[in-house]
Amino acid sequence: MPFPQERPRRMRRTEALRSLVRETHLAPDDLIWPLFAVPGERVRNPVKSMPGVFQLSVDELVAEVQEGYEAGVRSVILFGIPEHKDAQGTEAYADDGIIPQAIRALKERVPGMVVMTDVCMCEYTDHGHCGILKAPRAGGPGQDLGVDNDATLPLLAKEALAHAKAGADVVAPSDMMDGRVAAIRATLDEAGYQDVPILSYAAKFAGAFYGPFRDAAESAPREGAGIPKDRKGYQMDPANWREALREVELDLAEGADMVMVKPAVPYLDILRLVRDRVNVPTAAYHVSGEYAMIKAAAERGWIDEDRVVLETLLCCRRAGADLVLTYYAKHAAQLLSGKKR
Repeated sequence: MPFPQERPRRMRRTEALRSLVRETHLAPDDLIWPLFAVPGERVRNPVKSMPGVFQLSVDELVAEVQEGYEAGVRSVILFGIPEHKDAQGTEAYADDGIIPQAIRALKERVPGMVVMTDVCMCEYTDHGHCGILKAPRAGGPGQDLGVDNDATLPLLAKEALAHAKAGADVVAPSDMMDGRVAAIRATLDEAGYQDVPILSYAAKFAGAFYGPFRDAAESAPREGAGIPKDRKGYQMDPANWREALREVELDLAEGADMVMVKPAVPYLDILRLVRDRVNVPTAAYHVSGEYAMIKAAAERGWIDEDRVVLETLLCCRRAGADLVLTYYAKHAAQLLSGKKR
């Protein structure tokens, strides 16, 4: 029925009416807070390309998470920067590594917090790739070594197991190696950790929005003879959507309990496609570049930071995200709960 009988503005007249018919809601417990753990004590290193984000020693990390919990954040995901890196990323799966230390401290001091862990090799390898490199073959210099998919799988499984032993509630492989979900599931189950869920970075694109994260995690690929200069050989082509659905289907078949699309806002179409096809919790990662752009515009007075943050996260939820990973988690939770300082 056309105007004047149809007047959609009737339901927008007051805040109470708008709230009554609101289709999508954003709450603090929808958010997962990425945090960076480093060795030492009283360490709070600012990440220059991500204002408000820090590399934190375990004691500082605990204090930060306690603040987030008070604001309403109920989930964090941890990334570790080890003291030493090597070609095999051995610190990634050390039982006394930086992430197991952080997990134990958080489970003791903030027991109500869901502690998730990133499972990948890039923070721990001296070449910065998400797996170990192939051994050189005969053929002389100049060959691209590439990442050895199958040789990396048992190391990722060992890393996930080290996190589970320390008390991680969820492990989240982000490496994009084929078969890693199955390898991790089998290893966890065999060790008696059948109840630890896997949140798979199922559709992770080789996009241009990750630069600030690589500053924070000190994980940019290193230049060197035969070392790939980027991660396009294993992360997804931004042009592909059918491939994203295939990746999700494969990870679910291998035992993933939740799936993720990364990045978030430029890939909301992918998120919607995934949400419409699967019946498991689906996450979107509002990545470092997206965070940094909002920060930069807000610092220049071009946007209202608080409104843009909440609108961005709400749009991720509207597109189908049950969970949103965001560096704005504490800030957004404070806004939503009325506790912003």
